[in-house]
Amino acid sequence: MKPHELKPPKGSHTARTRVGRGEASGKGKTAGRGTKGTRARGSIKPFFEGGQMPLVRRVPKLKGFTPPNRIVYAHVNVKDLDRIETASIGPAELRRAGLIGGRDPKVKILGTGDVVRALTVRAHAFSATAREKIASAGGSVEVIEVVPSRKKGQPK
Repeated sequence: MKPHELKPPKGSHTARTRVGRGEASGKGKTAGRGTKGTRARGSIKPFFEGGQMPLVRRVPKLKGFTPPNRIVYAHVNVKDLDRIETASIGPAELRRAGLIGGRDPKVKILGTGDVVRALTVRAHAFSATAREKIASAGGSVEVIEVVPSRKKGQPK
Protein backbone atom coordinates (compact mmCIF):
# COMPACT_ATOMS: atom_id res chain seq x y z
CA MET A 1 0.00 0.00 0.00
CA LYS A 2 1.25 3.44 -0.92
CA PRO A 3 0.42 6.82 0.72
CA HIS A 4 -1.71 7.94 -2.22
CA GLU A 5 -3.86 4.81 -1.81
CA LEU A 6 -4.85 5.60 1.80
CA LYS A 7 -8.49 6.50 2.36
CA PRO A 8 -10.51 7.10 5.54
CA PRO A 9 -12.86 4.29 6.67
CA LYS A 10 -16.28 4.16 5.05
CA GLY A 11 -18.78 6.43 6.85
CA SER A 12 -16.21 8.35 8.91
CA HIS A 13 -16.43 11.47 6.73
CA THR A 14 -19.80 12.98 5.93
CA ALA A 15 -20.04 15.37 3.01
CA ARG A 16 -20.90 18.97 3.84
CA THR A 17 -24.62 19.68 3.50
CA ARG A 18 -25.14 21.94 0.48
CA VAL A 19 -28.12 24.10 1.31
CA GLY A 20 -30.39 25.86 -1.18
CA ARG A 21 -29.97 23.26 -3.95
CA GLY A 22 -33.62 22.44 -4.66
CA GLU A 23 -36.53 20.97 -2.75
CA ALA A 24 -35.43 17.37 -3.28
CA SER A 25 -32.25 17.92 -1.28
CA GLY A 26 -34.25 18.50 1.93
CA LYS A 27 -32.50 21.84 2.47
CA GLY A 28 -34.03 23.75 -0.42
CA LYS A 29 -36.24 26.86 -0.55
CA THR A 30 -35.36 28.60 2.77
CA ALA A 31 -32.09 26.64 3.13
CA GLY A 32 -32.53 26.03 6.88
CA ARG A 33 -32.96 29.74 7.70
CA GLY A 34 -36.65 29.63 8.56
CA THR A 35 -39.05 32.11 7.03
CA LYS A 36 -38.63 35.86 6.74
CA GLY A 37 -36.77 38.13 9.15
CA THR A 38 -33.31 39.71 9.13
CA ARG A 39 -31.40 36.49 9.73
CA ALA A 40 -33.16 34.78 6.84
CA ARG A 41 -32.27 37.59 4.44
CA GLY A 42 -28.66 38.37 5.26
CA SER A 43 -26.08 38.97 7.97
CA ILE A 44 -26.28 41.56 10.76
CA LYS A 45 -23.49 43.05 12.83
CA PRO A 46 -22.81 41.16 16.09
CA PHE A 47 -23.45 44.27 18.23
CA PHE A 48 -26.74 45.20 16.47
CA GLU A 49 -29.55 45.36 19.04
CA GLY A 50 -32.62 45.43 16.80
CA GLY A 51 -32.86 49.20 16.50
CA GLN A 52 -32.61 49.79 20.27
CA MET A 53 -29.96 52.34 21.23
CA PRO A 54 -26.76 50.25 21.32
CA LEU A 55 -24.93 49.70 24.59
CA VAL A 56 -21.82 51.43 23.30
CA ARG A 57 -23.90 54.59 22.74
CA ARG A 58 -25.96 54.28 25.97
CA VAL A 59 -22.98 54.14 28.32
CA PRO A 60 -21.49 57.52 29.31
CA LYS A 61 -17.99 58.18 28.06
CA LEU A 62 -15.46 58.67 30.85
CA LYS A 63 -12.92 61.47 30.70
CA GLY A 64 -9.20 60.90 30.78
CA PHE A 65 -7.35 57.66 30.19
CA THR A 66 -5.29 55.03 31.99
CA PRO A 67 -1.61 55.37 31.13
CA PRO A 68 -0.45 52.20 29.37
CA ASN A 69 2.95 52.19 31.10
CA ARG A 70 1.92 53.08 34.66
CA ILE A 71 3.69 51.25 37.48
CA VAL A 72 1.47 49.38 39.93
CA TYR A 73 2.89 48.94 43.44
CA ALA A 74 1.96 46.67 46.32
CA HIS A 75 1.71 48.94 49.40
CA VAL A 76 3.25 48.10 52.78
CA ASN A 77 3.09 50.43 55.78
CA VAL A 78 6.05 51.08 58.07
CA LYS A 79 4.11 49.72 61.08
CA ASP A 80 3.88 46.30 59.37
CA LEU A 81 7.67 45.96 59.04
CA ASP A 82 7.90 44.98 62.76
CA ARG A 83 6.29 41.62 61.91
CA ILE A 84 9.51 40.56 60.16
CA GLU A 85 12.34 39.42 62.47
CA THR A 86 15.31 40.06 60.14
CA ALA A 87 17.15 43.40 60.09
CA SER A 88 17.31 43.45 56.29
CA ILE A 89 13.91 43.51 54.59
CA GLY A 90 13.24 43.15 50.87
CA PRO A 91 10.39 42.04 48.61
CA ALA A 92 11.13 38.34 49.24
CA GLU A 93 10.85 38.77 53.03
CA LEU A 94 7.64 40.79 52.66
CA ARG A 95 6.16 38.04 50.47
CA ARG A 96 7.13 35.33 52.99
CA ALA A 97 5.53 37.32 55.82
CA GLY A 98 2.31 37.61 53.81
CA LEU A 99 2.43 41.40 53.55
CA ILE A 100 2.33 41.35 49.74
CA GLY A 101 0.77 38.91 47.31
CA GLY A 102 2.69 36.49 45.16
CA ARG A 103 1.88 38.34 41.92
CA ASP A 104 2.73 41.88 43.10
CA PRO A 105 5.94 42.67 41.24
CA LYS A 106 6.87 46.01 42.81
CA VAL A 107 6.69 47.27 46.41
CA LYS A 108 6.18 50.75 47.85
CA ILE A 109 6.71 51.48 51.54
CA LEU A 110 4.26 54.00 53.02
CA GLY A 111 4.67 55.99 56.24
CA THR A 112 1.70 54.94 58.42
CA GLY A 113 2.85 53.86 61.89
CA ASP A 114 6.25 53.93 63.59
CA VAL A 115 9.51 52.01 63.28
CA VAL A 116 10.77 50.55 66.57
CA ARG A 117 14.19 49.25 65.52
CA ALA A 118 16.91 49.97 62.95
CA LEU A 119 16.09 48.29 59.65
CA THR A 120 17.60 48.13 56.20
CA VAL A 121 14.61 48.23 53.84
CA ARG A 122 14.85 47.45 50.12
CA ALA A 123 11.86 48.40 47.94
CA HIS A 124 11.04 49.90 44.56
CA ALA A 125 9.62 53.14 46.02
CA PHE A 126 9.24 54.94 49.37
CA SER A 127 7.02 57.77 50.53
CA ALA A 128 8.80 60.78 52.07
CA THR A 129 7.41 60.04 55.56
CA ALA A 130 8.50 56.39 55.34
CA ARG A 131 12.06 57.48 54.49
CA GLU A 132 12.10 59.87 57.47
CA LYS A 133 10.75 57.31 59.95
CA ILE A 134 13.17 54.57 58.89
CA ALA A 135 16.12 56.99 59.00
CA SER A 136 15.10 58.41 62.41
CA ALA A 137 15.04 54.87 63.86
CA GLY A 138 18.65 54.41 62.72
CA GLY A 139 17.84 52.35 59.64
CA SER A 140 18.59 52.81 55.97
CA VAL A 141 16.62 52.83 52.72
CA GLU A 142 17.70 51.10 49.49
CA VAL A 143 15.75 51.79 46.30
CA ILE A 144 15.51 48.88 43.87
CA GLU A 145 15.79 50.31 40.36
CA VAL A 146 12.75 49.74 38.13
CA VAL A 147 13.86 48.74 34.63
CA PRO A 148 11.34 50.07 32.10
CA SER A 149 9.83 47.33 29.98
CA ARG A 150 10.47 47.39 26.25
CA LYS A 151 7.48 48.59 24.27
CA LYS A 152 6.21 46.91 21.12
CA GLY A 153 8.11 48.09 18.08
CA GLN A 154 11.17 49.37 19.99
CA PRO A 155 14.57 47.88 19.14
CA LYS A 156 16.12 45.49 21.66
